[in-house]
Amino acid sequence: MKLDINPKETEAIRPGPILPQTAYWARLKEKHGYKTIAFDIKSGLPERNLTKWKSHHQLFDDLLVVIRRISPYKSIAYVPYGPTTEPRDDLRGPLLEALSETIRPFLPDDCIMIRYDLPWQSPWMEDENTYNDHGNWTGPPEPRIQEMRMNFDTRNWNLQKAPSDVLPAHTIFLDLKQEEESILKKMKSKTRYNIRLSGRRGVKVKKAGINDLPAWYSIYLETTRRNGIIRDEIKYFDAVINTQAAESASPARTILLMAEDDNRKLAGMLMTISGGRATYLYGASSSNNRNKMATYALQWKAITLAKETGCKEYDMFGVAGHPHPSHPMYGLYRFKSGFGGELFHRQGCWDYPFNPDKYNQYRMAEMNQGGYHN
Repeated sequence: MKLDINPKETEAIRPGPILPQTAYWARLKEKHGYKTIAFDIKSGLPERNLTKWKSHHQLFDDLLVVIRRISPYKSIAYVPYGPTTEPRDDLRGPLLEALSETIRPFLPDDCIMIRYDLPWQSPWMEDENTYNDHGNWTGPPEPRIQEMRMNFDTRNWNLQKAPSDVLPAHTIFLDLKQEEESILKKMKSKTRYNIRLSGRRGVKVKKAGINDLPAWYSIYLETTRRNGIIRDEIKYFDAVINTQAAESASPARTILLMAEDDNRKLAGMLMTISGGRATYLYGASSSNNRNKMATYALQWKAITLAKETGCKEYDMFGVAGHPHPSHPMYGLYRFKSGFGGELFHRQGCWDYPFNPDKYNQYRMAEMNQGGYHN
């Protein structure tokens, strides 16, 4: 498969709904010390070979690559939720192989691999054998089977399933093209009840500013302690809010929402808007006054605000892959699925090693340390 690759300024990345493939995301990562590279991709793939097509006669795509240095002599190339255009299942491996080899000369000489955090729908969603008797998806087969499918028709048989995913591989999308009443009707009855209950109990949700960030961060720290989550520093969230990339081709807007009652901060969230999609990026809630159901009021405000700003869909950004109580994200699944929407299973992270020995060393270290996040 032949690809034409041309480097470009990250500011010129075209707009789209996938936030981590925007100029905004590039600028955010640069603020935290990462190097970023962007490319134009052109391929002769005909329309019938693509599952998502926008009227071109050839595949055109942007690609944002984030370079992470893991030692003075080793680096990693990471593609967050890219490539964005989804090829037919049997062409995924050959496309990733061709893309990896084509952009390799533009990467640092000490780059040991490229990792693709694929936004593409998992091909195993179409397999009836991956669903249980209750109609719940049980997930893809073991990595060895996934790799056989991905590497079919590749030359080097070099694509490997990463030991962990970086960005969420499973999410729920809400269709915002409907009327508000239709969105409410598709929610679970308990979710609708809790939204209304929060209003009766005096919860109000407001758009907040950067001056409210310390109050939100205090609740965020409480949330991380309660759930055993590794926390980020407040300066990271300051950058999330203040990085807009307004003058670029693909900016994003970040909105801080706070739910409160009688001047008490009960919950808060950061929502981003990019290319017609709103994304629930970060949330936090107080351990006190949970009977106020503030998180339900917060989500409903975010949904209606996203709809008002012209968004066509709302990304819940991270749930359990299957609704089993043993899953560490089961609580998030129950909460988020209550708002309706469709479960979507991405294909997750895939690696293309350039240096097998150094890659295997890194892979073993990553498995022992639980991976990294970008």
